[in-house]
Amino acid sequence: MKQLHQTMRDSAVLRWTALILIASTMFFAYMFVDVLSPIQTLVQEQMGWSASVYGTFAGSEYFLNVFVFFLIFAGIILDKLGIRFTAILSGVVMLVGASIKLYAISPYFAEGNVLYDFLNSFWTSFPATAKLACAGFAIFGCGVEMAGITVSKAIVKWFNGKELALAMGLEMAIARLGVFAVFRLSPIMASWGSPDVVRPVAICCGLLCIGLLTFIVYSLMDKKLDKQLGADAEMEPEDQFKISDLGILFTSKVFLIVAFLCVLYYSAIFPFQKFATSMLESRLGMATDDASALFSWFPIGAMVLTPLLGWFLDRKGKGATMLILGAILMFVCHTVFALYPLQPGDSNSTIIAYGAIILLGISFSLVPAALWPSVPKLVEERYLGSAYSVIFWIQNIGLWAFPVIIGKVLTWANPDASAGQYDYTAPMLVFASLGILAFLLGIWLKAEDKIHNYGLEAPNIKKK
Repeated sequence: MKQLHQTMRDSAVLRWTALILIASTMFFAYMFVDVLSPIQTLVQEQMGWSASVYGTFAGSEYFLNVFVFFLIFAGIILDKLGIRFTAILSGVVMLVGASIKLYAISPYFAEGNVLYDFLNSFWTSFPATAKLACAGFAIFGCGVEMAGITVSKAIVKWFNGKELALAMGLEMAIARLGVFAVFRLSPIMASWGSPDVVRPVAICCGLLCIGLLTFIVYSLMDKKLDKQLGADAEMEPEDQFKISDLGILFTSKVFLIVAFLCVLYYSAIFPFQKFATSMLESRLGMATDDASALFSWFPIGAMVLTPLLGWFLDRKGKGATMLILGAILMFVCHTVFALYPLQPGDSNSTIIAYGAIILLGISFSLVPAALWPSVPKLVEERYLGSAYSVIFWIQNIGLWAFPVIIGKVLTWANPDASAGQYDYTAPMLVFASLGILAFLLGIWLKAEDKIHNYGLEAPNIKKK
């Protein structure tokens, strides 16, 4: 009797089940990434952190990835030791880092604690709680970025030649649902009983335990797929990853254009998320809960549209064009918040703010939906994991630097302001300038694709 499916990935049910498992882990990870973002004002009040300290803390997630080159090593680990090992390792690292961050902001870490007293003995302008929280967040950042490149390679493994962009779009949509959830739930969890910033962090730590379990279950499916594919057999020498392959990536013009477009774009999104609630509080005179609820529509817009755009990209293409349009919309959103005279309590100002956030959500659908499925068109499969890791590493430079920059710009522009009462004009202009640069790189990328025919404008699904 003829088999209906040759391998597990030929079964739509099994490959989409694999996607749901790995996307669930990223859902919980994204919740933890931004668990303190909606309650920035409360964090600064309860922890005694300034805007500059908060900005440094927000950027610390990426510190080890950038300066210890952990993401580069993560890509090598992924290509050498495989998806299963790297997925479980990333889940464990995320949980360890999250636990350290939780301990740092808890009442147990206080004066009289040996570690607290040691951390408080130097660089006294930077609180001991912030120092340890930064260390934990940096370790967590290693895990979450390692998970990101692992998930990207896993999706390519299960969906290459099939619904690749749709699958990547759905994974990103599920992850962004975590951002929506945490922007809605974190202020509520923090306000149960007496206001407490520890409570939402503790709950999200618990959810990361569930995320580790879903990675373990996925690994069992991946192992069976490898057996069906014969992946346990030794690869031919010319198909194995070599360290020298990294040199190919760093000397590929089109690959570097994609990487720098990525860093410019994401530097205007994720660092903005860290400050968005505070910005809306200041510009519109909103309470924290209302400002967080308004911004929560940003990931919802991205969540809904990204899979649809992935579906379109799979069948019609136009990836480079999407990147250009996404950069334009991002610039428009940040310019509105920088220069439009929004008035507290004015209904028209609130509508315009909603419109700008929705535009940013559309932008955040266009760029990732086109960006990540384009990478396999530019590099060979044997070093695909390293390619993603290099892009993530370059991206992390911006994600580390810009929260620090924005925190310092905010302090410089508001020398006498208190939390929740800042002038955000200068920081938003910084974010808007990144949109202009991303637009120019998008134009360059489209020109390179037209000359060399990389297929960035072509559909992903191959017609038989």
